[in-house]
Amino acid sequence: MSPLIITLEHLALVRGYTSRPGLCRAGARAWFAAHDLDWNAFRHHGIDANTLLATGDAFALAVVDVARQQQAMEVDHGRQ
Repeated sequence: MSPLIITLEHLALVRGYTSRPGLCRAGARAWFAAHDLDWNAFRHHGIDANTLLATGDAFALAVVDVARQQQAMEVDHGRQ
């Protein structure tokens, strides 16, 4: 199985961190900086879920969970 790549789309789907779903770009950029992750590389290529999980941060765990749920739905609907 190929690695799970987290994208901007996944960040936008996470609920419970602001009054709206997701994390705004400025907030996400700050979060990446706080965890010494390359925001620009992420914007263009995504990031491996394991890299986010390694931070141990609750937001990272939530983003990966959203991505896994989305991947499972796509598999269930025959998209992969």
